Amino acid sequence: MKLAVLMSDYRNGIDMIDRLSAESLGIILVGNGVYHAAVKEGGKTSSLLDKKANFYALTEDFETRGITAANLDSRVKAVNYGDVVDIIFNDYEKVVWI
Repeated sequence: MKLAVLMSDYRNGIDMIDRLSAESLGIILVGNGVYHAAVKEGGKTSSLLDKKANFYALTEDFETRGITAANLDSRVKAVNYGDVVDIIFNDYEKVVWI
């Protein structure tokens, strides 16, 4: 199964990702979840990005929080609302929200 996960929380949810099983996993970071996409001081990144998945961050949400595309980890693709709709309908069979 191809599974898309909309992740809107920064503090919780990584352990839930570990319990998901899918042949293809896409993690779409929205709301406060976009903080996972930003490179931290000292070059550290969120442990979420170590998961085997395709990562996307909603541009409107990371820009609202003062994060620029240049601050995103290279494993994360910046997407807009239209892109999210296309990703969900074209690339994944099921969608969950964490």
